[in-house]
Amino acid sequence: MTHSPRSTAAPPPAQTHGQAQPQTRPSPPAPRRTAFAEGLDQLRAAATTEPGRLRIIGAFLAALVVAFGAVTAWQMTERSTAADDVVNRSQPLSSDAADIYRSLADANTAAASGYLAGLQEKPAMREGYERDIRTAAAKLVKAAANSEPGSASAKTIAELSRLLPEYKGLVETARANNRQGYPVGGAYLRTANEMMQQKMLPKAEKLYQTENQRLRSDYADAKSFPWAAAGLGIVALAALAWAQHRNYLRTNRVLNHGLVTATAASVVVLLWLTVAHTVARAGLNDSYDHGVRSLNVLNEARIASLTARSDENLTLVRRGADTKTVGDKVVDAYEWGYDQQIDQLAKALTRAEGLADDSAGKKPVQDANGFMKVWKDRHGLARADNERGNYQAARDRVIGAAKEPTSVCFDNVDKALATALTHEQNEFRQAAGDGRDSLAGLPTGAAVLAVLGAAGAVLGIGRRLSEYR
Repeated sequence: MTHSPRSTAAPPPAQTHGQAQPQTRPSPPAPRRTAFAEGLDQLRAAATTEPGRLRIIGAFLAALVVAFGAVTAWQMTERSTAADDVVNRSQPLSSDAADIYRSLADANTAAASGYLAGLQEKPAMREGYERDIRTAAAKLVKAAANSEPGSASAKTIAELSRLLPEYKGLVETARANNRQGYPVGGAYLRTANEMMQQKMLPKAEKLYQTENQRLRSDYADAKSFPWAAAGLGIVALAALAWAQHRNYLRTNRVLNHGLVTATAASVVVLLWLTVAHTVARAGLNDSYDHGVRSLNVLNEARIASLTARSDENLTLVRRGADTKTVGDKVVDAYEWGYDQQIDQLAKALTRAEGLADDSAGKKPVQDANGFMKVWKDRHGLARADNERGNYQAARDRVIGAAKEPTSVCFDNVDKALATALTHEQNEFRQAAGDGRDSLAGLPTGAAVLAVLGAAGAVLGIGRRLSEYR
């Protein structure tokens, strides 16, 4: 009897009590690819076919033209806003700051003139003083409303607003004592003058300089060339030219209507940008050279004239009580101050005449120069009378009792300077307004043309894609 052979397979190993069977570890999952990497792969795949390449080129051209229009609209909006600030904010505020200084200085001059006149003070003289105080107060309120809270200008305005009532109180006390014949009135007037000269006018000058700095900053923002927009425009035109050249090499067609539309829109925006900015810059430069610079010098001249008149009056009010050592000589402080301010006035008038660019601007400056020379001559006569001890004659030559007082000369200088300031202010507004207006419509126009150009680029490429269907 035959027996079948037994299986030679080894029996499974017996499980040892308490010994765990080894387990197979699963392999870690493959890392997920990022959306960017997948998109890049799709882009590479698309770039291997002509339709795919055309879609990429179309998207790139559209994005580039839109970016060009957007940056142009953004940069020209900034420059248009800065130009508008020059016309309607910073220059008027600078002018208001100059008016604050002038009103304070004029009020101080009128206070000294009224004190000299005493009981003979005319209503017009008193009204001039009150008008200057009201003007200064109103301009301070306006400046406070337009200044940034917590700024240096806001703090200066607040300090001037606090000092103005104190100054007015000192002047009223001096006037009341003077009318009653009390000599102490002169001490009050001197205190008021020191407050004005040492505290108020320096703060007003600081405010004027701050507003002038803001004006210069707005000018710089308005005139800066939009390099980013211009650069993008050149890149967009180069890309469009390349796309059309590529299209010509593959199809032998000279023009693609969509790409031509995109190119034309980009050229219009770039030319508009360049021409508008050039015209705006020319207008703003003209407004600064023949407007702001002249206004600054004329304001200097007017301030020097007011200060000289104040010192002239205070020379007679103080009667030599205030002295100053100059070199090895002791001189009357206010006579010395008058001489310094008249020299400043003469220099400022010379500069103002040189800056005036037409006869309408030169004539009032020349008139002011002529009146200033007569003023110096008449002041010399008043000084001679005062030095001889003839106080009454000197006083008459200064405040108006004499036939040809210095007050008339001062008034004529001030009126001529006011005429010159009005002319230069109009010159500024005309030139700066023309510069600002040349930018009007450019931001909106650039955005509209950019959308039109992008649409043209997409349609032009789409026309080529339709040939593959």
